[in-house]
Amino acid sequence: MIRERTLRARQKLVGKLPITGELLRGSLLERTIRHTKGCPKCARGEGHHVFVLTVTYPGGHTRQFSVRRERVAEVRRWLSNYQDLKEAIETVCELNHDLLRPERAASKRRRKQHD
Repeated sequence: MIRERTLRARQKLVGKLPITGELLRGSLLERTIRHTKGCPKCARGEGHHVFVLTVTYPGGHTRQFSVRRERVAEVRRWLSNYQDLKEAIETVCELNHDLLRPERAASKRRRKQHD
């Protein structure tokens, strides 16, 4: 019974996975760049607001990508898709852990019946 319920929950979750090519790993940062010479905007202290996607790779290597302002919403959506997929994968893994240990659920049930 518990196994079938877990299998159904897993299948339902797998059916809802946000499988798409619109995935992006990293962090979107907003920075202010200030030029040292020749820029009136920077001289007034305003600076230039830019968006940067920062991605860390194994070994501690980090890359940064400039993101045009008109693509910021798209990048945020892709980052969200990645986080949603990662969260769903973790949930599937937890359900699979339960499926590997069906005797644990049965022994809990037996203990409750004896109480």
